[in-house]
Amino acid sequence: MIQNGLGLPEAALLGLVEGITEYLPISSTGHLILAERALGIGNDEASRAFAICIQAGAILAVLGLYAGRVRWMVHGFAGGEEAGRRLALQIVLAFLPAAVVGVIAKPYIERELFGLWPVVWAWALGGAAILCVPVLRRGVQGSGGRSLTELSYATAFAIGLFQCLALLPGTSRSLATIAGALLLGLSGAAAVEFSLLLGVLTLCAATAKEAHDSGQALLSSYGVAPIVVGALVAAVSAWLAVRWLVAWLSTRGLAPFGWYRLALAATVAVLLARGMLRAL
Repeated sequence: MIQNGLGLPEAALLGLVEGITEYLPISSTGHLILAERALGIGNDEASRAFAICIQAGAILAVLGLYAGRVRWMVHGFAGGEEAGRRLALQIVLAFLPAAVVGVIAKPYIERELFGLWPVVWAWALGGAAILCVPVLRRGVQGSGGRSLTELSYATAFAIGLFQCLALLPGTSRSLATIAGALLLGLSGAAAVEFSLLLGVLTLCAATAKEAHDSGQALLSSYGVAPIVVGALVAAVSAWLAVRWLVAWLSTRGLAPFGWYRLALAATVAVLLARGMLRAL
């Protein structure tokens, strides 16, 4: 088991996993837990902090891709278009439920749910939900639904409640928010964009809190270089993954992600049952 330090190749691999999976509806946390166990990295404060802090790279990727939208919202607060200020307030409102529940539930989640068996169940349930619920199976196909300019504060808050589901490792923040937005009547394009923008605020808050709470343990165990490498690789891979995701979902649905989640859950369950992977 890796305990005293994390090599740069391992850090780069974990950054690649984070970047590719962060905004896909397959759970970056679940994939990082799987990758860490496969590398012999246990469930401790430093490894959990590393998995969260390298999200900074994924944040930078979306900020770069949606820089115009972000500037529009910031300008709205400075007296620009009312629509920009309204969207920014809606994102903050959607962020609040998970922020509150996350602070309360974090000790229990880290103690009881940062293992592969809970992740396997979350992968399987999420995959089944995608395949069984028509609007999720079709995903963003079609032009029906409301745009972001038609989004109400109540709907934004409700999407935030869906995001609380993603506090369970293996669920996927992206899946929870896109699914919530679709079920609440947003168009596919609006659901994806709101999920990405909400993700920036959510990941910023989670990364900042984890750095504050566990930064010393992270630096003591791994040092600066692996964190930087992991975040940089995550930034590049997330940038490519988001561009691919938007293009994919413009013409296709979420069904392939549902099948992927079920297949991965079954594979990991078999490996765990045979003792080929450590659950914790």
